[in-house]
Amino acid sequence: MKVWTSLSLLLGSQVAAAPPKCPSYTDYSADPHEPYSLGKYRIPSMRPPLECRTFTNPTVERIIRNANSVITDPDWRQLFANIFPNTLDTTVAWHDSNDTEPYTFLVTGDITAQWIRDSANQVLPYIPYTDRDNDLARLVLGLINMQAEQLVGYPFGNAFQPPSRSGLTPADNGIAVDLVVDPPFDNKTVFEAKFELDSFASFFQVSTAYWRATGDFQFMYSKSWSNAMAKVLATIQRLQEPTFTNKHQFVRPLLQYSRLTYSATETQFGGGIGNPVRYTGMAKTLFRPSDDATTFPFLVPANAFLSVELSNLNYMLSTIGVYSEQAEQAKRLASEIRQGVFQYGTTLHPKYGRVFAYETDGFGSALVMDDANGPALLSLPYLGFVNASDPIYQSTRRMILSPDDNPWYFTGPYINGIGSPHTGFLKVWPMAVAMRGMTSDNKTEIKECLDQLKASTSGLGLMHESVSIYKPAEYTRSWFAWCNSLVSQFVLDAINKFPGII
Repeated sequence: MKVWTSLSLLLGSQVAAAPPKCPSYTDYSADPHEPYSLGKYRIPSMRPPLECRTFTNPTVERIIRNANSVITDPDWRQLFANIFPNTLDTTVAWHDSNDTEPYTFLVTGDITAQWIRDSANQVLPYIPYTDRDNDLARLVLGLINMQAEQLVGYPFGNAFQPPSRSGLTPADNGIAVDLVVDPPFDNKTVFEAKFELDSFASFFQVSTAYWRATGDFQFMYSKSWSNAMAKVLATIQRLQEPTFTNKHQFVRPLLQYSRLTYSATETQFGGGIGNPVRYTGMAKTLFRPSDDATTFPFLVPANAFLSVELSNLNYMLSTIGVYSEQAEQAKRLASEIRQGVFQYGTTLHPKYGRVFAYETDGFGSALVMDDANGPALLSLPYLGFVNASDPIYQSTRRMILSPDDNPWYFTGPYINGIGSPHTGFLKVWPMAVAMRGMTSDNKTEIKECLDQLKASTSGLGLMHESVSIYKPAEYTRSWFAWCNSLVSQFVLDAINKFPGII
């Protein structure tokens, strides 16, 4: 049996080595455990034993009790108790809560690496409570510091190895000898070098959300955070560059990623630099949040997300009165990207009229679809880019929730929703079902989403990455912390909107 010899166990603010008999949560999450709920789906209890949890927190336990006091569905009571604390229970691989500058390394689940985007989303449900819980606040602050350090070291990484000082063993990332990446990266610190634009937005998101919740802005004075902010802003500006100048001269690309592979989503066009683009104001990206290669480099939902978070960064810096040059740069970039999304990131659909495209190149090409991974077109109101009532969004929503018009929307006997090229055909991602519910004010639609999520766990009491629309037992990833956190947000949102809905 595998053991958690590489994880740390936090009890309040006390850190101790994990006991040797704690099972690997990858193994633990693949089998149901007693006691079971008394509902139709007999949801098992999937929290690891108390002594094997990687971070324990009384505030989180109180939130679970409060939520379950108003949830009448026994299956959902058990399921919420499993998924809301999952990030804390299982993914805090290392947390150095020192008095001056804490650091936190969160694994994404069954992969011992920290994704910038995943880790930010994993802690989002806890940030509203950081104003009243110092331990939670320092956990999130530690993540901000860790992300800043990672982005300073290599801003084009999407996932990172644990720092050497953590004592954790770096994961085997299976980097192929034929992989060509420029700028090159250190395999000991970077787990994967697939540049994803939403990583930048996620770093700003968790930073500004933490500041809004706590009022704490001291982290902004750290060298790593200020350097990361400046480096990210400068990189975004470079990513706006076209492939050719007005005089048809080739512009040297900032990034290159190519490899020999059987999967087209694992490499990029044009020898690794991506398909050509013209200037639009938007920023290019080589990969989607699914870690799949983009077809056209302007990924519209990622740019929309980045525009929002650049505006939030400008607001934070301007309110505190620091880094005025970067504040103005963030404001300008936010405006340029937002304008680019509306001018070049929409297209006329023959059935739905003006809709947001998923990807575009500025030359008129548009990829009309949506992917389950966030940021996605479905999530635009959740991200704060548009109101849910926005007419272009509503047209886009109708399109991407139609199996006739979104090639990655699948319907089956027990679940309907958006999938992803990352997991192939006829598989729905529960996170997309949750996002549908979170961007709706229709009680019937929200209840339908909740019911489908409850039925999707394959008897394992956790959210999966994807599930077959025909067979609940066919799924990918029994342990996927990001989805557990997102569905937790959805549940709390739903019971606040419609008390008694579950």
